[in-house]
Amino acid sequence: MNDYVSDLRRLVGTRPLILPGTSVVVTDPAGRILLLERADTGGWGLPGGLMEPGESFEETGRRELKEETGLEVGELHLLGVFSGVEYYYRYPHGDEIYNVTAAYTARLPQDAVVALDTTENSAWRFFAPDEIPDTVISPERPILARYTQAEQ
Repeated sequence: MNDYVSDLRRLVGTRPLILPGTSVVVTDPAGRILLLERADTGGWGLPGGLMEPGESFEETGRRELKEETGLEVGELHLLGVFSGVEYYYRYPHGDEIYNVTAAYTARLPQDAVVALDTTENSAWRFFAPDEIPDTVISPERPILARYTQAEQ
């Protein structure tokens, strides 16, 4: 968790926060989607995370992708901005959040190698759009649904 959110948590405890962030749908040449198995929840999710003060959504996406996977991508394409009650999430340790997520798509760079940050994630894998696991964390499901609908 970034210092900004940690500072907020010291003030408000576990009460719900509205926090902006970014998720990136990275696809390989076969059209499979990169998912990361989160160390904190055990569920699968997209690379991404919360915005730092002063960052743009795109800068957040690029930073989080680099931190979590070691990947640097070219162009990011805005898939959509996702918010509302379905983006509520309660972490296992009790913190509550309403995500406001700008989701982007990006292609895996040729010859790229995923270098997983194991402090936040325990595994990574590319999944075909019709093989997305049921254990995807709830705030990511509508993003993946929008992506698969857009690709059809």
